[in-house]
Amino acid sequence: MPKIIVAIDGYSSCGKSTTAKLVAKQLNYPYIDTGAMYRAVTLYFIQNHISGTNPKEVENALAQIQISFRRHPELGRNDTYLNGLNVEDEIRKMYVSEKVSDVSAIAEVRHALVAQQQRMGRARGIVMDGRDIGTVVFPQAELKIFMTADPLIRAQRRQQELMEKGELIGLAEIAENLKMRDHIDTHRAESPLRQAADAVYIDNSLMTLDEQVELVVRLADARITSSLRSREINRTK
Repeated sequence: MPKIIVAIDGYSSCGKSTTAKLVAKQLNYPYIDTGAMYRAVTLYFIQNHISGTNPKEVENALAQIQISFRRHPELGRNDTYLNGLNVEDEIRKMYVSEKVSDVSAIAEVRHALVAQQQRMGRARGIVMDGRDIGTVVFPQAELKIFMTADPLIRAQRRQQELMEKGELIGLAEIAENLKMRDHIDTHRAESPLRQAADAVYIDNSLMTLDEQVELVVRLADARITSSLRSREINRTK
């Protein structure tokens, strides 16, 4: 069977990562969480007091950063490793969320991570989510999804996620953080968040997780079938 690239873009806390993980599982594809990569860089910048306005500091810092993903055998999830250390829980904390959009807007950071993401997808057969996957990283992806949800619902989902990890943050603070991140993500000069012209738009405000996953898998199966038919037609020519 031909392998395709599934690119899922969207706003913060709209559920795209959760959906992408489950879609990857059903397709038996690797899942790449690009948001985690930017969070890991942000964590490194915070811990090492890197100034995003100093190009030399940024360049030197990026040369010291190695990001990888490893399967957690007990929790059944892919954990993010920064220079050999598991930072999966740390990068999800609010103090990282408050800085990640600023760090992600730095051109040198985006260039470095986009190049790494493109290397990951050379063999195809992956599900990758982020904010510029269908527009910059893989504009040739067979299936592009642009996902969103009502801002209040996104804030509630984010609050629930933080509560499950022991962080008690007020809904108003979370909503303001998401509003700020949306503005930075959509207005930055380097790879702003936008819907690709050929992306399927999904507002999941009133959808269950199962419904989201089922829809994306169905779309992916259709693209795989189409690729298979095209391959067979070319073979008979």
